[in-house]
Amino acid sequence: MIQTKKGYLKLEDGQLYYEMAGKGKPLVLSHAAFLDSRMFDAIWEPLIKHFCVIRYDMLGFGQSSPATGPLNRREDLGKLLNHLEVTDAHLLGCSNGGQISLDLALEQPHRFKSLTLVGATPSGFELRGEPPRYMFEMFDAMQKGDIDHSNELQIRIWLDGETRDPEQVDSTLRKKALEMNRIPVSQSTFFIADVQPVNPLDPTAITRLESVNCPTLVITGVLDHPEVQRAADEMVKRIPDAQKIIIPSSGHVPSYEQPETFVKLLLDFLGSIH
Repeated sequence: MIQTKKGYLKLEDGQLYYEMAGKGKPLVLSHAAFLDSRMFDAIWEPLIKHFCVIRYDMLGFGQSSPATGPLNRREDLGKLLNHLEVTDAHLLGCSNGGQISLDLALEQPHRFKSLTLVGATPSGFELRGEPPRYMFEMFDAMQKGDIDHSNELQIRIWLDGETRDPEQVDSTLRKKALEMNRIPVSQSTFFIADVQPVNPLDPTAITRLESVNCPTLVITGVLDHPEVQRAADEMVKRIPDAQKIIIPSSGHVPSYEQPETFVKLLLDFLGSIH
């Protein structure tokens, strides 16, 4: 049984919860902004057999402190890696965690061995067309403080997706997602921390994808929103030698919905890096 180290990093804005287990090259997991580090539960044990895996809850999520003001998420991640003395790591980020990982890899390119971006859009990417269904209703519910309704609508947007109804998604995964998402919804994390983040990457990632200097894997679920698919195509087109994989029967978070398939694809990619 591989032991997991659990701890908190004290930041100016609160305490950042993290876990670390396994040996070998560090692999750092950053969660989506409607879940927390528990989204990686199903891939945790398989990955710690091969890597020193680190996962954490961003402020305002999971076991970390509530957010008290606008944040610089990539700086928080950088401070965590400094605290753990990580200097040469594989980065994996899902959704907003992918955006944060990409920004940090552009800002500190010497520090990372590879980049895996899952359901991610680069900072500065401008969405086109109609917003996801339920989006306006969800913001209205959030502004009214209707936690239950806004929580349900966020899961419909980001887990169920555009083409599935709730009953078409694994009920156990859905229940767990609602539990994770309820924390940032009840704490108004998005409005407090992320509407106007501190010191966003300048210039944004979308303007300098050609500068990514490490092997990059872009993963999407086949059922994810068309704009996320378009962002994936843009990254693969412009990041040098980037690879793209589409995972079937999955929406925005394929590592959560299809963990066995995801782990195999990830290990194949990371195993090809020397």
